[in-house]
Amino acid sequence: MPEPSELELFSVRVVETLARAGHRALFAGGCVRDRLRGVTPKDYDVATSATPDDVIKLFPHTAPVGAAFGVVRVIGPRPAEDAEPLQVEVATFRTESGYSDGRHPDRVAFAGEVEDVKRRDFTVNGLLYDPLKDEVVDYVGGREDLARKLVRAIGDPRARFHEDRLRMLRAVRFAAALGFAIDGPTLGAIKQEASAIHAVSAERIRDELNKMLTGPRPREAMVLLKETRLMKEILPEVDALAGVEQPPEFHPEGDVWVHTLLLLEPLEEAPLTLALGALLHDIGKPPTFMVTDRIRFNEHDKVGARMTEELMRRLKYPNETIERVVDLVHSHMMFKDAKKMRRSTLKRFLRKDHFDEHLALHRLDCMACHGKLESYEFCREQLGTLGGRDLRPAPLIDGEDLKALGLTPGPRFRAILADIEDRQLEGALTTREEALAYVKSMESSQAQAGPRSGGGAAAGRADQDASS
Repeated sequence: MPEPSELELFSVRVVETLARAGHRALFAGGCVRDRLRGVTPKDYDVATSATPDDVIKLFPHTAPVGAAFGVVRVIGPRPAEDAEPLQVEVATFRTESGYSDGRHPDRVAFAGEVEDVKRRDFTVNGLLYDPLKDEVVDYVGGREDLARKLVRAIGDPRARFHEDRLRMLRAVRFAAALGFAIDGPTLGAIKQEASAIHAVSAERIRDELNKMLTGPRPREAMVLLKETRLMKEILPEVDALAGVEQPPEFHPEGDVWVHTLLLLEPLEEAPLTLALGALLHDIGKPPTFMVTDRIRFNEHDKVGARMTEELMRRLKYPNETIERVVDLVHSHMMFKDAKKMRRSTLKRFLRKDHFDEHLALHRLDCMACHGKLESYEFCREQLGTLGGRDLRPAPLIDGEDLKALGLTPGPRFRAILADIEDRQLEGALTTREEALAYVKSMESSQAQAGPRSGGGAAAGRADQDASS
């Protein structure tokens, strides 16, 4: 093991304090599992015979976490001036019963350490460790399962999942993150109980999904979600990708599901929005599948964007996250036309918010099929060449200038100013004087020609775009 962290040293002091007061106190759960794997734990939990009142009396700084469950947070010093105080959750040994909502116990009673362990979820999370004696306490075969790289429910797996339906998703997450397999009976129980996952709130499902996608081995997590039938319940749009053929000349790797898994494979601890974009970028393909001269998915990007928004709202994602991921899905096909874009269109594309994620998704998309990166390299070169002023130049004129020319404010203003910006981005207009002269010229032509659809400079620009 590496040198103990400040948090571990503080956690040991918590155990020492409890032991001196005559209480049994042990590290419990994930911190024990990680220590045995040679991984530095991110947090520490202590299980004890002390009641919450005992804990509060023993430590000067505490905060109740779950009074009904006997959990108290013990707060320590700051390891550095700008750091958060050290914190350890201390829980009284307990038993639980009567899970009427499929998530929370109806009754909790204080108990001994054996009973406490046996109400936990998986054997690898049911280990205890006495840091004062350097002794692992194992009542459920957790050490053996760690050696076998196995996620196995403690006791009857269906009973554990009836108690807390979220444990089914946690089994998938732990197995993927640890690189473990799921024990046969545990896997079978998840398949049998998968439809009951809807007892869990959308927010909790979302949080587990986020951890899978941003943790180690997101590809393996998605494979297990599908194998356990949980994918069909929580992400039916993604489940539908399997078996949807793609044109082999562009996608020699296989169907849409295989392609999606290949995008996820290189990701590990990636930004959540990029990981979601990789997972969802092609969910519009199943409903747009057609065979003409070849397999086609016309407008699957637009259809997929609508489906992505519906899916993410169902899982209660924040609006900002939804907007970013929807934009990734909606825009992922634009790269194929980057070299052919009008200069103004290209600059607007390159200045999109979070363009680094769009670029990263495009690279993943290419590497998961044909491997051609010409558009990716072209966009990178353009970004290296163009500065901020090239992509976002200060406007040459504004609405006040249009009013000064005698134009009436209204929807046309936006179209005219967008037309001016287009020409500015292309280098056709470079000064305020040129922009004003252009508007006067277009308005004069409009007046001579009579009313036209769209009106003014914007209409002239639309005619040019249509013929280009």
